[in-house]
Amino acid sequence: MGDRNKGECDVGLERCAAVFEAADPPRTSTVAFYGAELPEGEFGELTVADADGWVRTVPAVRLPVAEAVPLLSKARRMGNAHPAAAFWGGAVVVAMQLVARGKLLPSVTEGEFDAWRVGPLETMDVEVIRALAAAMPAESRAVPLPGRSPAELADAEVLVRGFIDAVADGMPRGAAAVHAVGAPVFAAVAPQKVPHLRAWASQGVRISLRIEGDFVTGRFRAVVQVHSLADPSLVVDADELWADRSAGRARLDAAVAVRRAARAWEPLRQLLDASVPAEVELSDEDVADLLVRGAIRLAGVGVDLHWPKDLVRDLTARAVVDGQAPPSDVPSFFGGGRLLGFDWQLALGDDPLTDEEMDRLAEAHRPVVRLRDQWLLVDPEIARRARERSIKPLTAIDALGAALTGTAEVDGELVPVATNGWLEALRRRIETPDEGAEQVEQPAELRATLRDYQLRGLRWLARMTSLGLGGCLADDMGLGKTITLIALHLHRGAGPTLVVCPASLLGNWEREIKRFAPGVPVHRFHGASRTVEGVESGFVLTTYGTMRLDAERLGEVGWGMLVADEAQHVKNPRSGTAKALRRIPAGARVALTGTPVENNLSELWAILDWTTPGLLGSLASFRTRWAKPIEGDSDGEVAERLSRLVKPFLLRRRKSDPGIAPELPPKTETDQPVALTHEQAALYEATVRELMAEIAKGGGGMARRGLIVKLLTGLKQICNHPAQFLKEGSPRLAGRSGKLELLDELLDTILAEDSAVLVFTQYVTMARLVERHLADRGVPTQFLHGGTPVAKREQLVRRFQDGEVPVFLLSLKAAGTGLNLTRADHVVHYDRWWNPAVEDQATDRAYRIGQTRPVQVHRLIAEGTVEDRIAEMLASKRQLADAVLAGGEAALTELSDAELADLVELRSGR
Repeated sequence: MGDRNKGECDVGLERCAAVFEAADPPRTSTVAFYGAELPEGEFGELTVADADGWVRTVPAVRLPVAEAVPLLSKARRMGNAHPAAAFWGGAVVVAMQLVARGKLLPSVTEGEFDAWRVGPLETMDVEVIRALAAAMPAESRAVPLPGRSPAELADAEVLVRGFIDAVADGMPRGAAAVHAVGAPVFAAVAPQKVPHLRAWASQGVRISLRIEGDFVTGRFRAVVQVHSLADPSLVVDADELWADRSAGRARLDAAVAVRRAARAWEPLRQLLDASVPAEVELSDEDVADLLVRGAIRLAGVGVDLHWPKDLVRDLTARAVVDGQAPPSDVPSFFGGGRLLGFDWQLALGDDPLTDEEMDRLAEAHRPVVRLRDQWLLVDPEIARRARERSIKPLTAIDALGAALTGTAEVDGELVPVATNGWLEALRRRIETPDEGAEQVEQPAELRATLRDYQLRGLRWLARMTSLGLGGCLADDMGLGKTITLIALHLHRGAGPTLVVCPASLLGNWEREIKRFAPGVPVHRFHGASRTVEGVESGFVLTTYGTMRLDAERLGEVGWGMLVADEAQHVKNPRSGTAKALRRIPAGARVALTGTPVENNLSELWAILDWTTPGLLGSLASFRTRWAKPIEGDSDGEVAERLSRLVKPFLLRRRKSDPGIAPELPPKTETDQPVALTHEQAALYEATVRELMAEIAKGGGGMARRGLIVKLLTGLKQICNHPAQFLKEGSPRLAGRSGKLELLDELLDTILAEDSAVLVFTQYVTMARLVERHLADRGVPTQFLHGGTPVAKREQLVRRFQDGEVPVFLLSLKAAGTGLNLTRADHVVHYDRWWNPAVEDQATDRAYRIGQTRPVQVHRLIAEGTVEDRIAEMLASKRQLADAVLAGGEAALTELSDAELADLVELRSGR
């Protein structure tokens, strides 16, 4: 299968390394795929060299560039594609963008064939190509140059340019090509020998338009200028070119360029009827249209505009929020639905126009206006804004959001925004959490010394809550969010604080309050006899479940502060828990979480819309404006604007940040591959075969999704232990699971070193099987799961921390947050949650402040299975833009049958 026929064996090539093999003409070039992921079939051979110059011959599949383009484009978007294939997918995008902009020129190759190539390139285009070449993976140019010893690889930029030309040359050809160049051979798909056109193709011209006019009378004209592509410094007016009898070839090229420009902008069609296409008269309406639409369309076909030098064009419009008069009560101002004026402000350069000058613009009816002793070219849209200056007023919180991002949406368009007065001062004040006038010191009543970063967190929270804005303290687990919140309560001294948290954390909160703020009343609102009567100060602790049931009763108390600990529990804004939390009024709202975003940006919206209502708009508008651009295409500009908006309201510090927790010991994370037993492998293949057949029978919607979830869940259970998948009542456990055998080996070593270990699994059933197996071996264990009562949880934590039990089995969902288990210096993830953030939280039960020994994290992964492929993706998908993986099985239900089969196929161990 050296040179593959179309349609054969295209599954999986995206996961192979790819190299570009140039040919003459470029459209006959190929892309060779090679590497361990090649699908089964007959292969050709490819000679490659590594970075050290070692040359070897490997099997390869070759595709013509035109056939490779869709595969490479797909590789660019795939999480598990080979970096070399994904790189050429990025080059495809650059090539397509150049073609779409009309950057195409006919040429004659060294072999005397007809070909299209990209050009003429602007400085920006060259910079993009060079940046792309600088990022080229070694595998993308692994084919050594012929006749070089030692082996030498081709220049990356040369390869990229050759590939882009090959994509351009392979684009569909037709009558448009004949019309564009006047040479039928350039429309033929088959290579044509055209040595007689070399001189013609090496010339070429482009045109531009020079706008001239009498500003007083308002008469304008567009003059055609002709530029040489060979020597850009050669520029003549079209009438001069037509007067030169020796310029026949250039005149023909210029006429073609004029026809192309006339198709792009209607007023230029007058040139097509002239014996010499030299100039065309423009009306005021033409000039206005040229400013709004014409310039964009002409730029798309490579035609530049040159306006008169004495015609000023730097008139701009921005929206201004009126924040001059400071409110008497800032917290009530942001919470009371107050409105701020929002108006258009025009400026000449950086100098705003006066109201009188804006009136003159509004009254003008021509695109050229005399102002400040100079002629201004006025965009019709700017003139409209001068006439209709007032925009719909903004709420106070929307105005603050506009101030932070520097933009606002007006009539569906994103426009720049400026602020003034107290609102501008407030923006500067809250944008720097570590700076500002507030010199808050830790309260004298606090029985501890806050670390520097904890003190900065206290100052930040004090600032935000004093403004009525709320905030989310999103420090890593174990960095002391609880003590920081206790210090904030002592600093504010403004009524009681209600803390809502998971049931497992009630005891921890009570202990921490009594330890660090002795004398401060602390009361649990939990259990059958719960009450809030007489609560006037101190802390009240409750669970999310209790809060949901008693939100109305809790809402009757005048809370000085409401705290949502492990706030990811209300990440679903439609849940009853989230709705109940919103019904409880408080003077300030603070969210605490180590993972403000687990799966998607909507979770961030849910948290911040609770702490600071209205900041991010409605959920629907947030998804449209922010989430979809960022999660879908990793839009860096949109992500940067969102960062500016949320940064003041979300304080995030990591253990790995310089100076945050230098005393923490090192943490080592290791993927531990294990082979399936024969029984596991047989069950795995049978399950794949049976359920893939059901999926392939057809049908879609929820039925198909349900089958996929059943398949993935079954495979994960088989990887854990056959007894879990088969739901055996009293199974034989030893010798049937590779994971269980490796766990035995790990525990033997850990216990011999007098260490302690946390073993996490997402399945309670699997944890009970491990518990029984270890009991049979005489290994002391204890097990915490979602059904463990609060008092029992606290007892289990104490016993482990006191060293009474060395092995702590934990249900990941029930015990992945809040617990302090620093006695452990080993963490075992028996199975994967398919969400790095959740796994990190679980690991942080041991790796947190108070841990004095190095922590080793072991992730058990069944080789050759779906776990193996997911592990590869998780290793490279740790950022929000890749949140599809964080959705676990549900996100994978949208895979095609072929993609799903590739994901779950059992392969030989590596």
